[in-house]
Amino acid sequence: MITWRKVTEEDFALLRSWLREPHVARWWCHETSAEAVARDFGPAARGEEPSEDLLVLLDGVPVGLVQRCRFADYPEYLAELAEQVDVPEGAVSIDYLLGDPARVGQGLGPRVIRAIVRATWTDHPDASAVVVPVHADNRASWRALEKAGLLRVGSAELAPDNPADSRAHYVYRITRPTSEAQHDSPG
Repeated sequence: MITWRKVTEEDFALLRSWLREPHVARWWCHETSAEAVARDFGPAARGEEPSEDLLVLLDGVPVGLVQRCRFADYPEYLAELAEQVDVPEGAVSIDYLLGDPARVGQGLGPRVIRAIVRATWTDHPDASAVVVPVHADNRASWRALEKAGLLRVGSAELAPDNPADSRAHYVYRITRPTSEAQHDSPG
């Protein structure tokens, strides 16, 4: 079963190890010193930042990270993206990683994305859509979004996480289902 909980400072060593994994480092391009991880994940862990950092568990075992935020809480990012594609009012975004390389390529990514999207409708009752920009070269990531039911709605030129990459991104979206569709869809 896929569950999650808020990241705590006790999780930082695990995050550091995941951020060092080649399949994660390629796309997240994140500093992995203890100080950098504390600097970048500490504010959300302490509730000082509006984004959510969620440790994803599979049958109680940590396997990944999901970051979830409302675009409205990051107006500069919203403005940059909204100049290029439609971002509905109330939209939420996610970013994600599977930390253990042995878990990659087994269909877990789409399962995690589907689960967090479903939870977003409950956790954020005003969320109109989940909108996810993903680097155009990160085929595994955008395929996971597609398998999870998100649709590619456009392209955007955005600053990449890895400075070696181009600015080319695909933008995916899933809109909040109507209440009738929520009742008709399988669990």
